Amino acid sequence: MAKANRTIKQAAPIHKNEVITASVTDLTYQGLGVAKVDGFPLFVTNALPGEKANILVTKVLKNYGFARVQRLLEKSADRVELTDQLALTTGIAPLASLAYPAQLAWKKSQVQQLFKKARLDVEVADTIGMADPTHYRNKAQVPARMLNGRLETGFFRRGSHKLIPTDSFYIQDPAVDEAIRVTRDVLQEFGISAYDEEEGRGVIRHVMARIGKATGELMIVLVTKTKKLPEAGAIVAALKARLPKLKSVIQNVNQSQTNVIMGYQNQVLWGKPAIEDILLGKKYLIGPNSFYQVNPETTAKLYQLAKEKAELKKTDTVIDAYCGIGTIALTVANDVSEVYGVELVEAAIDDAKENARINQVTNSHFVAADAPSQMLQWAEEGLKADVVFVDPPRKGLTTDFIEAVSTISPKRLVYVSCNPATMVRDLKELVDHGYALEGPIQPVDQFPQTTHVEAVAVLTK
Repeated sequence: MAKANRTIKQAAPIHKNEVITASVTDLTYQGLGVAKVDGFPLFVTNALPGEKANILVTKVLKNYGFARVQRLLEKSADRVELTDQLALTTGIAPLASLAYPAQLAWKKSQVQQLFKKARLDVEVADTIGMADPTHYRNKAQVPARMLNGRLETGFFRRGSHKLIPTDSFYIQDPAVDEAIRVTRDVLQEFGISAYDEEEGRGVIRHVMARIGKATGELMIVLVTKTKKLPEAGAIVAALKARLPKLKSVIQNVNQSQTNVIMGYQNQVLWGKPAIEDILLGKKYLIGPNSFYQVNPETTAKLYQLAKEKAELKKTDTVIDAYCGIGTIALTVANDVSEVYGVELVEAAIDDAKENARINQVTNSHFVAADAPSQMLQWAEEGLKADVVFVDPPRKGLTTDFIEAVSTISPKRLVYVSCNPATMVRDLKELVDHGYALEGPIQPVDQFPQTTHVEAVAVLTK
């Protein structure tokens, strides 16, 4: 009887390694082209809507499959011919073959679709972009591997742990690319080994470089499996000789069996423990573990926009939830009476307090705590805020947090999101708590050439 009730499994209409001709009709949120064969979706690397191609099927699952372009038969008018195919191969820049105006339009459309699906009737503005949407990242963390007997740095091939050595990362500041390249060369010259995760041997796990865009100050961090870095003094001397703007060389020790890049133990091998940058007129100290936005040009636009939408008054009390090293709090501090910041990571709060000190900001109060719990505590203590800024992690806000916001009852809430999908979910819940969504929603292209989009929304009581 059980056999009779079983549904017959429908076989996929294609199989692995088959080459088929297909038309691409859409782009997924991961930047893959969508083609359908008898209703069966295939996700195609480096394929754009409106294109027709011979595609090679690389993987077939129950309800969908993956493919890659073998030969383009009809090209999209929005296709950009890339000289650097590595940007696509490694997944560093999955939208690099799509013309930048089309990227901005696609990101706006992604946000519009989310609001439409949630039945939130609000206008979405055109995406704010960049004049030069390449070479914008102020930080790189690149893996090291032994290839042909020597240490190489690069990026992993998309969906694998196979390292592709590269000198240029397309979306990183040229000074960051140069710092990674020079560091790799120096490590090779001194015969330093890369860590092998399978054998558990070797020294260098990752090389990190970060630069203060406004100051030019450069930091190099060598993430090691071992507590001792062989030839440390000679390595530092060689780096100093070749990188004139170098201000800090740090060894970060990470002995855990983990995919997390950085450990918690830092040793200053030379120079300062932190470099300095300037954002919207405020100075920020950036250490090896500091969270600091990687695209300061659009971050300035994003925070300026958030500040304008808050309609701040000198008498206002403001809360900056998920405040990190205090960037939003300190951006608005001069325009309000008091500003409170909360962030779970204690080191970030230490940075925020130090940043307040060096900027002579005396009306800020930073607390290391879980944001939802601290919001509830502030609500119980009777703290009333006129404006709340939220810039949460990708998972968005919790119900506890939203309940606390409802109790604190700010007149305005400015939501800065790195994940519009969770933002839309949260906005619906905030509307249910008596807030009105004020349009338009503003998408901001914080990460050009990638599928990520930031957005700013405002709610009023």
